[in-house]
Amino acid sequence: MARILIAGCGYVGGELAERLLERGDLVWGLKRDPESLPDGVAPCPRDLTRPETLGDLPRNLDAVVYAAGSDASEPEAYRAIYVDGLRNLIDALIAQGQQLSRLLVVTSTAVYAQASGEDVDENSPTTPSSFQGQTMLDSESLALSSPFETAVIRFGGIYGPGRTRMIDQLRRSALTIPAGKSYTNRIHRDDCAGVLMHLLDASTVEPLYVGVDCDPAPRREVVDWIANQLGVPPAAEKEDAPAGPNKRCRNRRLLASGYRFEYPTFREGYGSLL
Repeated sequence: MARILIAGCGYVGGELAERLLERGDLVWGLKRDPESLPDGVAPCPRDLTRPETLGDLPRNLDAVVYAAGSDASEPEAYRAIYVDGLRNLIDALIAQGQQLSRLLVVTSTAVYAQASGEDVDENSPTTPSSFQGQTMLDSESLALSSPFETAVIRFGGIYGPGRTRMIDQLRRSALTIPAGKSYTNRIHRDDCAGVLMHLLDASTVEPLYVGVDCDPAPRREVVDWIANQLGVPPAAEKEDAPAGPNKRCRNRRLLASGYRFEYPTFREGYGSLL
């Protein structure tokens, strides 16, 4: 029976918590407002941006998963959670003499600036052009300098139950996409939780993992497949729309570690939502 703290027990962290509870682990959910925690998760009402609130964390923790997210897309808000909040938590764990066997930290594929359809993996250059990507990179550096065995997971676009905006827009014929070919990278929420659980259980971990499914497909292919399943017209293209990210993230390291996807491509994942 492991003792696990999930900092940021929301969309992904909540699903992970439920899975850990099912197998008998003790799970604490660290949130400012613990009212929305899944049943069975022990509340840990703390504010990661206020180190004075972190002085009495659950004792004798085996592992910590840092899956906190910013509530605003602004540089200050990002840094407050992904850098300052993580530093505050690590400092508190050290000060309390916690002896973790594993620290997992969630970041994103925004650390990659490649935009011409290149393949990228854990060894690819990271020179982010956005503040989001740079903040994530700073978060990774902080995590990997901690005294705990640490793995950083760079998740792609997370979708799943409750995140059906694209489906809803297609149903209303309200979705437009950029003209031209651009690759997209995604991962179902359930696989996010599955990956984290897999890495908690692994005997050893690599410092970095790219967390995406097995098919970095062109955006046109994804939305056309969904439209066909719905029996609605395909999305219109907008010539002046920004293309957005255009890279093919590869999950070879994750597969080599033994993880097997519940939803290996967008077809299985969106199929389950439809």
